[in-house]
Parts: sequence; structure tokens; C-alpha cells
Amino acid sequence: MKTILRIAAAAALIATSGCASLITGGPLIRDGEPTGWLEVRNVSRSAGIDVVMISDCSASTYGLNRLPGGTSIPPGGSYRFTVSAGCWDIGAGEILSQNSWTEGYARVQVYRGQTTVIQSR
Repeated sequence: MKTILRIAAAAALIATSGCASLITGGPLIRDGEPTGWLEVRNVSRSAGIDVVMISDCSASTYGLNRLPGGTSIPPGGSYRFTVSAGCWDIGAGEILSQNSWTEGYARVQVYRGQTTVIQSR
């Protein structure tokens, strides 16, 4: 099972060993592969999404937050990522406090030239 805790525990060893894709979840676009889009929709009426983690299904972690710094998805909003076609694991959530958050996870298939939509909440 992929967990955020694995990232913290392995970060120092992996960063120095050249296996950074284990931490990040790998590149969203792989060279020479067809692309599609992954759209995260926030269907909540009151809470934003602060973190979206996306990793190739073969990665050992969900990776790091893929939203640009300072970006969140507001209630009723969405954010679209361009990714290589294939299998992706997605985690999304809201940071409530320093030690509290909400989260949800899904495994999806993205097809060449098509948009795969994930709804949060």
C-alpha cells in the first residue's frame, strides 16, 4: 500500500541514490508516449483541495503535490493535468491543520487524446 509515510522514511536514502522518481511519483509526461488529460474536479460546496498527488501505477508512492505552489482547487473548481496515457494513481485532499487533513485515492486509466475526470468529495 502506498503511503505518505514511506516518502518521509525513504527520502534521504532515495534522494542520494538517484531514484528521485520514487519520491516524486515519476514524470507526468514520459518521452515519446501519447498524452491525455487528468482533470480533478472539486464538487464540494465549502472546502478546497490543497494537495493532488499523481503517480504512475508502477511507482511505490503517490509522490509529491503536483499543484503549483500556492494553488488550490476551490469549491466548484477544477484543475487539469497533461499526463502520458496509461494507468495513474491519484490522491487528493485538504489540509485542515498542521496534523489534520482529509484525503481520497483512486486508480484511473487515461487514454490518448481524452480527458479522464476525477471528482473529489
